[in-house]
Amino acid sequence: MVDVTKWPIFSMMGPQELSSIRKACVFGTSANEAVFITKDDEVYVIGLNCSSCLGTGDSQSSIVPKKLDFLSGRKVVSVSYGSGPHILLATEDGELFAWGHNGYSQLGNGTTNQGAAPLLVSANLLNKKVTEVACGSHHSMALTDSGEVYAWGYNNCGQVGSGSTANQPTPRRVSSCLQNKVAVSIVCGQTSSLAVLDNGEVYGWGYNGNGQLGLGNSGNQLTPCRLAALQGLCVQQIVSGYAHSLALTDEGLLFAWGANTYGQLGTGNKSNQLSPLLIMTEKERIVEVAACHSTHTSACKTQSGQVYMWGQCRGQSIVLPLLTHFTCTDDVFACFATPSVMWKLLSMEHDDFLTVAQSLKKEFDNPETADLKFCVDGKHICVHKAILKIRCEHFRTMFQSHWNEDMKEVIEIDQFSYPVYRSFLEFLYTDAVELPPEDAIGLLDLATSYCENRLKCLCQHIIKRGITVENAFSLLAAAVRYDAEDLEEFCFKFCVNHLTEVTQTAAFWEINGDLLKDFICRASRCGAFKN
Repeated sequence: MVDVTKWPIFSMMGPQELSSIRKACVFGTSANEAVFITKDDEVYVIGLNCSSCLGTGDSQSSIVPKKLDFLSGRKVVSVSYGSGPHILLATEDGELFAWGHNGYSQLGNGTTNQGAAPLLVSANLLNKKVTEVACGSHHSMALTDSGEVYAWGYNNCGQVGSGSTANQPTPRRVSSCLQNKVAVSIVCGQTSSLAVLDNGEVYGWGYNGNGQLGLGNSGNQLTPCRLAALQGLCVQQIVSGYAHSLALTDEGLLFAWGANTYGQLGTGNKSNQLSPLLIMTEKERIVEVAACHSTHTSACKTQSGQVYMWGQCRGQSIVLPLLTHFTCTDDVFACFATPSVMWKLLSMEHDDFLTVAQSLKKEFDNPETADLKFCVDGKHICVHKAILKIRCEHFRTMFQSHWNEDMKEVIEIDQFSYPVYRSFLEFLYTDAVELPPEDAIGLLDLATSYCENRLKCLCQHIIKRGITVENAFSLLAAAVRYDAEDLEEFCFKFCVNHLTEVTQTAAFWEINGDLLKDFICRASRCGAFKN
């Protein structure tokens, strides 16, 4: 499952809010805006609100999510964004809504007035069901369930496909070569447009100065023109970057063309390509390609799940597809694209599926599935022998046939407190520890006894974060007792830096004489008692 917190704009949201997200789209010149849809079909926005692109009815930015009540309950199927930015959103019922920047009539309402709130785009779309939307820099496209393509907005290079360069204030059907043909997919570059037909043909129109239309020349096209170089191939998916394009065939072949200043074509050089060029021929079958009009980044995923990236990646030019450790193309854009926008509406429809880690966490202390109980301070903690044996050497040894504990259903623990032992067992299921510093001392003792070095480090971090004048000397004593050298040095420095206050605490005078003497000698060597 994709982790949306890889996009910084979501990092302020809590676990409960994040778990409710089902679809999301991060956009904006600095990836500072986002729209997301919850499992209850509520639409929320968050971010900078440039050109009123959040649709909240004003120009105020928001670091916390705001709900768009106007869109409440509508099932969203497609979202796209422009550079203004402007936003297009299509619902399951086929309605089309738009808001944000409108300097070129890209909202399709016949005006150039900024759209501060979502408005229904109805001109020329009455009785039409919109299934997909796409935005270029300042132009818009919509695809209907009958395969018709509509376009409007900025048209300086013919990207609306009307046969002229006059801006189009309302949706207009793109006909010409597309008349009587059925389109199944649409995408936009910054000032170019592409459509895939049901027979796998690709048509392009608009700006072509870098060859992004793949026609073999660099002349702009005012009406749709078929990519003859892909003749005989059935294109399954097409995407456009700022000024380059990628096409994936039903046989898993990947073609690239257009601008290549950053190596975004993956050809091994930075030369533009006016016609589609087959790339990654030595790799296994490609199953997905990714690009978006606001970046020069490209990515793809192979049949076995390997993810490659190339083009502009964190300011570097990667001219050949580079194998990553990612499991999805979305992560490439979250971590390496500039700006770190989403290349498509991110869907998390299968969010109810639990990962192995999530499943383990859920089953901790579950009496229904557990096969063992620990009794600590009269309280039971339910666990699973197999998990303990896998995660901890101490238990792996304990549950051998010659140990009495291996035959028991309930094991008594008397050397550690209930909070400490429960936290230890929960750590084996979650890799996390949540304890106050005082209890973390006991857990540090346990970690030392059980030779759990990672747990020992986590305890030291907790103690460091919770050190105060009142508990500093007690923590120092614990660090010495459990041979935690790094923690000992940290606590010692804290005590020296707050020497007057620390020496006035009860903990300081309750410590045994040897430790107190050692501290005073060591502090003296550091010059702590000089006037």
